[in-house]
Amino acid sequence: MRVPRLASAASALILTSFLTLSGAGSAHSAGPGYVALGDSYAAGLGAGAYDAASGDCKRSTRAYAALWAARHKPASFTSTACSGATTGGVVSQQLAPITAATGLVSITVGGNDAGFGDVMTTCLLHSESGCLNRVARARTFVDRSLPGLLDRVYDAIAAKGRNARVVVVGYPHFYQVPGNCVIGLSAASRRAINAAADDLDGVIAKRAADHGFTFADVRGSFRGHGLCTSKPWLHGPTLPPEESYHPTAAGQADGYLPPFESAA
Repeated sequence: MRVPRLASAASALILTSFLTLSGAGSAHSAGPGYVALGDSYAAGLGAGAYDAASGDCKRSTRAYAALWAARHKPASFTSTACSGATTGGVVSQQLAPITAATGLVSITVGGNDAGFGDVMTTCLLHSESGCLNRVARARTFVDRSLPGLLDRVYDAIAAKGRNARVVVVGYPHFYQVPGNCVIGLSAASRRAINAAADDLDGVIAKRAADHGFTFADVRGSFRGHGLCTSKPWLHGPTLPPEESYHPTAAGQADGYLPPFESAA
């Protein structure tokens, strides 16, 4: 996701050593190769340690996909995940590395399609009513339009990687509610944003299941580490602004990696 592009503005609309997995490995094999797809949450925006060659895509060596590959050492690893990517961008720009020999594909996408970057910008800069109205519009889009967009990208992945295990990774709640927020959005706005994340994850999980893919739910692993907690694994509004509302390095390693590892 971006902030304003959900990898570009105050967003997406990305775990305590809940499972530090010092040596634990997945029960599954990645097969001959692993390809990672998706938006800024998959690329690792917010985690630092960006690969200069990835340019504005801001792919990080601390992203959950890169961490998994470093631990499990598949025969090959390619990430085409890119900050700001939508489902259409994945289809048109990210699928080339997938072949019939690919053993594992991961993807996190959908937040940019739903406009979560604009949601967060609106909620930060406008009134509670303006925030709630913008969240409601995003939730309507997720319910009515996103399923078809996800079907298109999932169909394309299945066609190219017919032998691959596909793991679809979701999004966390942004806020702990109630939580220790001295300033910022109202409790009603924070609850609405979390509810929109639930809608997003619900649609993603359903479409993934209908395609025979596995959904990795990160909401549980982020519990206690959202914004308004003492140890958040997400950036709040920050500089550079595009990192706002994206997982920190701890969020990728402890929030994203354990659920993905269990599913992969």
